Amino acid sequence: MLNRSEAPHIKDAVEYKIGLKKPDQFKLDNGVEVYNVQAGTEEVVQIEWVFKAGNWFEEKKLIASAANFLIKNGTSNKSAFEINEFVDFYGAYLNRSCYNETAVVSLHCLTKQLEHILPLVQEIFLDATMPEDELLIYKQNMKQRLAVNLKKCDFIAGRKIDALLFGEKHPYGVYSEMDDYDAIQQDELIRYYQSYYKNGHCTIFSAGILPAKYQQLLNKYFGQLPFNKNQVTNVSHPMFPSTQKKWNILNDPDGVQGAIRIARPCPLPSDPVFPKLQVLNVLFGGFFGSRLMANIREDKGYTYGIYSYLMNHIHASAILISTEAGRDVCEATVKEVYHEMEQLRNKEVGKDELLLVKNYLIGTLLGDLDGPFHIIGRWKNLILHGMDESHFNYYVNTIKTIEAKELKNLAEKYLNPEEFYELVVV
Repeated sequence: MLNRSEAPHIKDAVEYKIGLKKPDQFKLDNGVEVYNVQAGTEEVVQIEWVFKAGNWFEEKKLIASAANFLIKNGTSNKSAFEINEFVDFYGAYLNRSCYNETAVVSLHCLTKQLEHILPLVQEIFLDATMPEDELLIYKQNMKQRLAVNLKKCDFIAGRKIDALLFGEKHPYGVYSEMDDYDAIQQDELIRYYQSYYKNGHCTIFSAGILPAKYQQLLNKYFGQLPFNKNQVTNVSHPMFPSTQKKWNILNDPDGVQGAIRIARPCPLPSDPVFPKLQVLNVLFGGFFGSRLMANIREDKGYTYGIYSYLMNHIHASAILISTEAGRDVCEATVKEVYHEMEQLRNKEVGKDELLLVKNYLIGTLLGDLDGPFHIIGRWKNLILHGMDESHFNYYVNTIKTIEAKELKNLAEKYLNPEEFYELVVV
């Protein structure tokens, strides 16, 4: 019988055994690799067609993002309105996203409706026309959005710090200007679409309650397409980071708040050091109970929130501290960031604080693996970075076993103020 006079054992998250469900894998007739996670309780499906079509491959600014946005805005037989009406009729959601190396077309729908919607997706990949009227609307909307964003200090800071880290001409550091939108031409978008979508390199990731004949369905609609016909070569982009480390930019003379970005390069996500840095980063500024938050928000009251991140690019990575603070305390905020770096370099973290960070990371990971969509998302990240299940297991083991001394050694190497770019935009 349960003894209610004794408190039950509280099990720390680090005590749980965590595994990553393996996806099913097969190839279509044209060589396209498909990764599936068959799981879930609801009759829904998520499919992502991932192309090597990000701005890493463009020869002219904004072509990759514009082509990705307009890919579902018209074919020879359907207008953008008709495409959206068709998707809405079946209660589905068809979206697109463009990143640095990849561009994605994603579909969410009920399992029973999948066979009705796949022909439309096939039509988009075979016959997107990038209509001129849709392009004009896109240009107008994006220029209006840019005009609004250019008044915001945090927007200026976000794109400027990337340019400092990687160089203004590097795909990770390039940013748009008004004239760049005016320069986009329809024929350029069509050529990019034909090279990097219609004939480009594609990988498919899917999850949910997949229909019984799912492989046959994919082969029917996508296995005969000319995907992978245009072999996308590895493009090299040299980095020219800024030689000036400290920057102060006046963006709004009447503004009462400043945006702060402090960043430095760090090892790639595939490097064995990266998972260890993830633990250090969470301790430093990666969650609400971090050192930065406790000092600069809770103690000093300089900001509503301050966080540090590890950039997850394929070809380069960086540690980034980001916050917005009152204009009169920006300098003091930067000083306190460096103070917390010094504390981590000079003194080992205590057992209780380290256990808190470990439990937070494992708990977050458990949440990230809740459901098939999250699981396939984790696999997609691994695969696109050229990693496998062993890296995931190494990451989990690193969280559970890393010690305070090793974190101090990492801080000594990677949290030196002289290595950081410092940017304040007011």
